[in-house]
Amino acid sequence: MSADTDSDPDVMGLDHATVTGWGRTAPTAARLVRPRTYEEAVAAVRDCGARGGIPRGLGRAYGDAAQNAGGSVLDMTGLDRVHAIDADGGTVLCDAGVSLHRLMEVLLPLGWFVPVTPGTRYVTVGGAIGADIHGKNHHLSGSFARHVLALELLTADGEIRTVIPGTPLFEATAGGMGLTGVILTATIRLQPVETSLMSVDTERAADLDDLMARLAATDHRYRYSVAWIDLLARGAATGRAVLTRGDHAPLDALPARLRRDPLSFRTSRLPAAPSLLPEGLLTRTTVGLFNELWYRKAPRTRSGRLQRISAFFHPLDGVPHWNRVYGRGGFVQYQFVVGYGQEDALRRIVRRISERRCPSFLAVLKRFGESDPGWLSFPVPGWTLALDIPAGLPGLGAFLDELDEEVATAGGRVYLAKDARLRPDLLAAMYPRLDDFRALRAELDPHGVFVSDLARRLHL
Repeated sequence: MSADTDSDPDVMGLDHATVTGWGRTAPTAARLVRPRTYEEAVAAVRDCGARGGIPRGLGRAYGDAAQNAGGSVLDMTGLDRVHAIDADGGTVLCDAGVSLHRLMEVLLPLGWFVPVTPGTRYVTVGGAIGADIHGKNHHLSGSFARHVLALELLTADGEIRTVIPGTPLFEATAGGMGLTGVILTATIRLQPVETSLMSVDTERAADLDDLMARLAATDHRYRYSVAWIDLLARGAATGRAVLTRGDHAPLDALPARLRRDPLSFRTSRLPAAPSLLPEGLLTRTTVGLFNELWYRKAPRTRSGRLQRISAFFHPLDGVPHWNRVYGRGGFVQYQFVVGYGQEDALRRIVRRISERRCPSFLAVLKRFGESDPGWLSFPVPGWTLALDIPAGLPGLGAFLDELDEEVATAGGRVYLAKDARLRPDLLAAMYPRLDDFRALRAELDPHGVFVSDLARRLHL
């Protein structure tokens, strides 16, 4: 995200800015407003203008969910206070602009961890609820909103409402991509831990069927589970993968030198990716070489390796602005889920991606557990595959349209927080509660105060 110099420091931090998602595609211009108090947030909502507004956190949605061409974007990162921690009961009350990184810094020394984290800790609590994020533990713990006990929501009429699980407004807000209002605070139930280290098992799978069999047979033994998959491998090796699973290490698993400070939160950072990288850096040849080396260097099987939380959950966070490696053209992250019983559909899609030779080195396969209550929440019981693809790949749009059709035919769906190009005609088939969402939104926000580029594109 970039902002020009046309700013007024006396108006709660207001700029005119060019805004993109993490994929750096389809930038649009907006008025960027940075409220620093709840009162300023209310004023910002009441002054969104004819093109409306949309809340935004740390900008990690890959597509256009937190963009609003010609309107307002409310940067909520100025509301970042941790208000109260119940260290006995395991809950935290915080502003929606607090990042998961900040929560880890505060909570880990007290023996608590966030209940769900995606592949980056640089997302806000409000963004985590609005996208109803999932992590490596969905098969056991569900998505983020399942652990939210209450939230405060600033709605289109300028009122602040307390919203609790089990109500239509909560279910529309969880996964609602900021279109029901601005989340101001949330109370979250936490995960107890004894240390800030993970005990990790790693193994290689020879192909997709081998991988799915290993996941289905043993995932229940692990709190966290994910597989990196080589989508350039073909023939008998199609879908070969490195499977990584683990749990929070207990205190007695640590060597003596680490027991002296078992709950310290340590991270590492490499130099940021350059702002200007040559186009065509990620080709089939370079990605194929990376994938071959990554697969070969992984152990055939290894158990109980101790690893920092940051390395296990967020390896890419160690490279600031890693999204720049895709060059000026940016990239598309494509994530879908198909239900259990639709393994043939997953096989066909993986085979098509492999035959298409999509140069993707960030590709992961996971299993989802029970569905979450959000009407537009992404996870349903089944297999989910996520992959990054350079946006400039010839014919990419038409190819992904074909995959969308295959996913929809199999009863699956794509993830709105990562979407940048889905056709609106497929949305109802993918999200059966879409009409309920639209009806509640029309009642709650009849004048369209909350709107985004995603909402316009998909007619949400």
